[in-house]
Amino acid sequence: MLGLGYIGLPTASTFATHGIKVVGVDTNPAIVESLKNGQVHLFEPGLRTLVQAAIRSGNLVVSDTPQPAEAFIIAVPTPFKNDKKADMRYVVSAAESIVPHLKKGNLIILESTSPPRSTVDLLAPILEKSGLTAGQDFYLAYSPERVLPGKILQELIENARVIGGLDGPSADAGKALYSTFVRGEIITTDATTAEMVKLMENTFRDINIAAANEFLRLAAQFEVDIWEAIALANRHPRVEILNPGPGVGGHCISVDPWFLVEAAPETANLIRSARQVNDSQPQYVLEFTKNKAGRIKGVKVAALGLAYKPDVDDLRESPAVETVKHFRDAGADVSAFEPFDTSFEIEGVHIAQTLEEAIKDAEIILLLVRHTQFASLDPADLNLTAQNCLAVDTVNGWSRESWEKAGFSFARLGDGKN
Repeated sequence: MLGLGYIGLPTASTFATHGIKVVGVDTNPAIVESLKNGQVHLFEPGLRTLVQAAIRSGNLVVSDTPQPAEAFIIAVPTPFKNDKKADMRYVVSAAESIVPHLKKGNLIILESTSPPRSTVDLLAPILEKSGLTAGQDFYLAYSPERVLPGKILQELIENARVIGGLDGPSADAGKALYSTFVRGEIITTDATTAEMVKLMENTFRDINIAAANEFLRLAAQFEVDIWEAIALANRHPRVEILNPGPGVGGHCISVDPWFLVEAAPETANLIRSARQVNDSQPQYVLEFTKNKAGRIKGVKVAALGLAYKPDVDDLRESPAVETVKHFRDAGADVSAFEPFDTSFEIEGVHIAQTLEEAIKDAEIILLLVRHTQFASLDPADLNLTAQNCLAVDTVNGWSRESWEKAGFSFARLGDGKN
């Protein structure tokens, strides 16, 4: 297993606890050392227990270099560059590290989300530097992860899985391997279709969230409460409008659509537009707050939440982080609190270790992530002078009545009625 991040580590550990001998490989020395000591570098419910059980069983060993194996799974990051094009360096490096160990009959599976035809046009030629031919001497397949942070261990096993092979036998080999632990349906297809499926799934959600965010902006113009309007619209049996907010984050939904734009820039016009809407939401939050507060420069702002979604420690491509940066650049004195990761750093922003530290002397309290801890806050219990303090809710997580009753000014993103 090449890559021991949010997907590689749970997958390696799940294989190991189902009786498969696994070598988990990561090029980060700190990750390798911590895992060898039984420490897990990621927050995911149940993961620490699973990893420790896998290591104790002797079926999972951790290394900084690959070893000979019957199957190789590549689960390394595929971020995008500043020009919004896929950065495939980690996939290339992982593939090159496999080449010296590749033997006839081996199976190689790419799990990293990749632009269409990456398996055929990028991965296969690298592996064939071994002198072996893909689809003839070794099996090659693509199988995208389709799990939700917070439910990774459950969904790894229960979700349907798509296996895209370079050819039929490659797809069948991948199916045989994953059937070790997958209870959901395993569907085989070709590699490029499997790549497309993963990108389509996340792009579909991105477009729908962009629609919700655009509805939010329209609601402000028409003096409509978007949260009420969405609830009513969703009573239609064939309508399911998603929730708007400060943007879209995470390593998948905010990244994958750009892979389609890169691959077909003249065709993916709707996809590009949706990305631009969602990427501009942090700036919209800043302008909304400035309009309510009157000014931002020099104002003490407490930003609650930096993760890309509630109750996880994943800050990758987080719109909350981008929003905080916009407030910083506008001259605000920002103190941010992320309960699931208090070590994260943002230049020019104070990272508080507690909620109390974050809100001390705050003039604006900005709810960016609907963590359970924040949604359950009782403003009457806050050790804070409410007078002249504005609470801004960007995710529909707070009760207007309770905050105003406690003496705060209150503004909710998308509430055009108020």
